[in-house]
Amino acid sequence: MTKLKAVALGGGHGLHATLSALRRITDDVTAVVTVADDGGSSGRLRRELSHLLPPGDLRKAMAALAGEDESSKVWTSLFKHRFGGTGALAGHAVGNLVIAGLLEQLGDPVAVLEVASRLLGVKGRVLPMSNEPLDIEADVMGLDEDLKDVRRIRGQVAIATTPGLVQRIRLTAPNGRPVGCPEAVEAVLDADLVLLGPGSWFTSVLPHLLVPELHDALVRTRAKKALVLNLVPQPGETAGFSPERHLDVVCEHAPELKVDAVIADVNAVPTPDRLTRAASALGARTHLAKIAAPDAAERHDPEALAGCLRQVVEETGVGGTGQWR
Repeated sequence: MTKLKAVALGGGHGLHATLSALRRITDDVTAVVTVADDGGSSGRLRRELSHLLPPGDLRKAMAALAGEDESSKVWTSLFKHRFGGTGALAGHAVGNLVIAGLLEQLGDPVAVLEVASRLLGVKGRVLPMSNEPLDIEADVMGLDEDLKDVRRIRGQVAIATTPGLVQRIRLTAPNGRPVGCPEAVEAVLDADLVLLGPGSWFTSVLPHLLVPELHDALVRTRAKKALVLNLVPQPGETAGFSPERHLDVVCEHAPELKVDAVIADVNAVPTPDRLTRAASALGARTHLAKIAAPDAAERHDPEALAGCLRQVVEETGVGGTGQWR
């Protein structure tokens, strides 16, 4: 008998929510993290240290999978701590600086994350979607006098906050073509369950589908695949999006991808029939449940999301002879 092997792809707070839910189901969790962030502390470090992977989302993923013993809690708290004041360190998270320093010393991002994960007592594994930093470009409408004109904008922050309508995104790498992290590709191919979303749709979720090796692995893997929708549209990149529109853009960016389940909060889906039709275009069944946190309508409740994932596991027969808590 083997444990359920779960892989979650994403970034930021959305990935943190998924990982917090998955660790309630299995200890064999791998986070595959986007590496295109160019804002905040990560953006500053990218500008100051050339070819540095943005560490912020990697740090958040490790915190979500961190151990619960006293030593792990101390290191996790330290990694989250941000310097105050107005000097050069103001706003930097300690963990971002530690990861940046390890990257300069060791070079190999996978080895760096293994070292940092041991400090935090991480249960599972954290991997970058690519071993080199990437950038996102988007075609956006509605920014000019003629609202049908399309303008190209560049950068995760610019795309996430655009007042225009994002049509399509692309990834660029220092050497041209983005290349998937081999260990991340292997994890997807070897998984029983793969999750995409929630999170910033164009800047945290869709980028994984645009890394050729990861896209191919997601299409070929025998794992069951679930797409977790956001609870509310995000100001900027998905303002005004219906739940089904989120699925439409997945189809547009990765037409070969098929998914087994689409998970959404029942109160965030005004027209379930439309979502069901959009999910069927991906080959998926919809799973509607109350998965929003009681005290924050825009945040997933890890326990409720874990319960919904257990239902998906049971209904789809994930893992064959595998077991889960």
